[in-house]
Amino acid sequence: MLQAADLTIRLSPDDDVVIARVALAPGTTLVKEGNLAVAGKVPAGHKVAVREVKQGQPVRRYNQIIGFATRHIRPGEHVHVQNLAMGAEGPQGSRPLLSERDYAFCTEVKPVDYLQPAESFQGIVRPDGRVATRNYIGILTSVNCSATVARMVADHFRNNLGDYPNVDGVVALTHKTGCGMASEGEGMTLLRRTMTGYARHPNFFSVLGIGLGCEANQIRVWMDRAGLKSSEKLQAFTIQDKGGTTKSVRAGIARVKELLPEANRVARQPVPASHLTLGLECGGSDGYSGISANPALGAAADLLVRHGGTAILSETPEIYGAEHLLTRRAVTREVGEKLLARIRWWEDYTARNRMEMNNNPSPGNKAGGLTTILEKSLGAAAKGGTCNLVDVYEFAETVTARGLVFMDTPGYDPVSVTGHVAGGANVVCFTTGRGSVFGCKPAPSLKLATNTALYRHMEEDMDINCGTIVDGEETVAQAGGRIFRLVLETASGKRSKSELLGFGEDEFAPWVLGATM
Repeated sequence: MLQAADLTIRLSPDDDVVIARVALAPGTTLVKEGNLAVAGKVPAGHKVAVREVKQGQPVRRYNQIIGFATRHIRPGEHVHVQNLAMGAEGPQGSRPLLSERDYAFCTEVKPVDYLQPAESFQGIVRPDGRVATRNYIGILTSVNCSATVARMVADHFRNNLGDYPNVDGVVALTHKTGCGMASEGEGMTLLRRTMTGYARHPNFFSVLGIGLGCEANQIRVWMDRAGLKSSEKLQAFTIQDKGGTTKSVRAGIARVKELLPEANRVARQPVPASHLTLGLECGGSDGYSGISANPALGAAADLLVRHGGTAILSETPEIYGAEHLLTRRAVTREVGEKLLARIRWWEDYTARNRMEMNNNPSPGNKAGGLTTILEKSLGAAAKGGTCNLVDVYEFAETVTARGLVFMDTPGYDPVSVTGHVAGGANVVCFTTGRGSVFGCKPAPSLKLATNTALYRHMEEDMDINCGTIVDGEETVAQAGGRIFRLVLETASGKRSKSELLGFGEDEFAPWVLGATM
């Protein structure tokens, strides 16, 4: 039972708000805040003002500005969309703040305290030395028109691999684009780069590409541009060349049957944790995300980096307003400037589409206590831990650096994680406070709940409860250690909850840019 002194969480002595651990009724006394009386109902995870904030003044959480008061806020009031916004002059936000940021490039770079000997996991070593955490056969489509054939091929083997226990499955990765678009340009470049990353992913023993034949994204052109050669591990055909749906499905099934005996001959062996590339994602965030699951995942990412591995932070719209915390940790000014270039691209991208960066948070985020993108970003950036930022990548680029890197992606979870996996992520950790359900074959996905109530309510979907931090039962470092251990176990073959439920094919979502024609 929580005591009166435990009803709220204060993140910094200089904050103007505290966070409700539980729903607070009007008149509740906050003992730790000088017996402050709550003025109205405050839902769990939401903010309570602990001092007066005049209209137009900034409001701080994490000792960082999360927005400006749109009216006079009195101590004890609920602070949310009714009195807090991005800018100082109204709910739409007229002052973007970013021009006022002090980026202080490289000022917080520190030596990495590598751990020796490094932890290991049971990985699958491919002939070229790359290490896999899973062993799939992939069916990759060039266009939506070949999606049904790819699914028919994969469905033939669903629950039908009993003779091949070392094959994790046959997975069809389909999408809604590939035609009705320009054959060259930014949109096609992103699609082909994404397909290439999946075709080369070590978690695929082999990949079969299937096209229609007349689409903008010609499958042979894609392979030629990507430098992909037909081999035993990568073959492709089009439905038109094969003579239609039935013949194409038969050809695809026959090809997979040829591959299965060899694919089944793989064996796991101990490999250093440095072979892990961990995708860091948050979705369905709430007011606890930046307090529990995100910093705990950041602590796990720090551990992985200290073992020589790689962690991918992303979701550019969701580090907007927190990028100054990352530029301080950039190993060079060039790396910091690469991050800012992506921020400026997003400002232009949203402007030309008549949107604004503060269109995020979503309604679910707001219901969970997040008010502005600045507040959401400060919590989201915590997934990146405290290590140096060593490089910045564009969407779906192959990640080659070791350490913490940033990848430019949208905040939309399926698209963001598709970029991670295309870049080489072989495990993904996904934090959620509202209850996102997600998978990302061929990489396993672990779900981290921000609060205990969610974990208990959706236990079949959640792999780890980080609500223990909010409950005062565990520190961020302790939770981070638990996450890191589960990452190693999962990389060694332990099934995640999303894998047991069958998630992971429909979440393949290449980023679509440009006009659909």
